[in-house]
This record gives sequence, structure tokens and C-alpha cells, in this order.
Amino acid sequence: MDIETREDQPYAAIKATVTLGTFPKIADRFPEVMQWLADRELPIAGAPFFRYTRVRGEEYEVEAGIPTIAEVPAAGEVFTATLPGGQYAVEVHEGHPDGLIAVTERILADESLRFDRAGDGWGVRLETFFTDPEVEPDPAKWTTEVAIRLAD
Repeated sequence: MDIETREDQPYAAIKATVTLGTFPKIADRFPEVMQWLADRELPIAGAPFFRYTRVRGEEYEVEAGIPTIAEVPAAGEVFTATLPGGQYAVEVHEGHPDGLIAVTERILADESLRFDRAGDGWGVRLETFFTDPEVEPDPAKWTTEVAIRLAD
């Protein structure tokens, strides 16, 4: 695990409340966000991510986001916001996404870190996907980053 300093990052996203069993309800919506950005001629500034804003047991409030160059007025279900800069605990995972839970648990188990959270709400808790499944269909070869913002 590394500690990284990050700058503010604007993004566009769609949000939903899901469980592990209903996760495709949000995961399958990245193309809508990409189309929304393309319709506005806003360049993509990074890899797609899930932002977990609230975790309540088996229920997750999640945003399917794509970094962009600026916030712009929202339209429909797509909104724009900014990931705040600051210090982040970061670990890269090589392999099937099923391993992301263990990566997240390992980061959260570090008692020397104070995370940006209040109860079940999180400041920034991300899973960023660096592998395009259409290019590399084998999930065992995917690269994903878990990044959790630390408290100021």
C-alpha cells in the first residue's frame, strides 16, 4: 500500500443503491456516462471508477464515474462533481475483481490511518478500472486500483 497526494479531479457519473447481487444495475451504466461526455465533447481524463459514498452492510450507494476536465451542468441522471484532493491510501490489484474486497479490507485494517468517513458515509472510496474488458476479457489479467481518502 502507498500513500499518494492527489489533486481535485472533476468527473461525470450516475449513481445507484445496489447490493453485490444487483451490482450490474450500476456497473452496466458506464456507456451512458461516456456517451453523455461525448455528446458534450468533454474529453475523458482517466479510467472509469466506482465511488462508494455509503456502505451499509450488504447495501452500497455507488457512483459509476469517469474523470473529465471540468464540471459542467448536469442533465438527466448524469451529474458532475469533483473528487477532492488530499492524501489517499492506494493499492493496485492484479486479478479478478473478487479480490477487491480483500484489498479494501487490508487498507482499512491499517490502524495507523484515519479515513475520510462519517459512520457509513465515505468521503472518497474508489475502485478504478485500468483494464478494458472488451480488450482483455480474462478477469484474472485485469488491473484495478483501490484508493481511499484519508482524513485531513
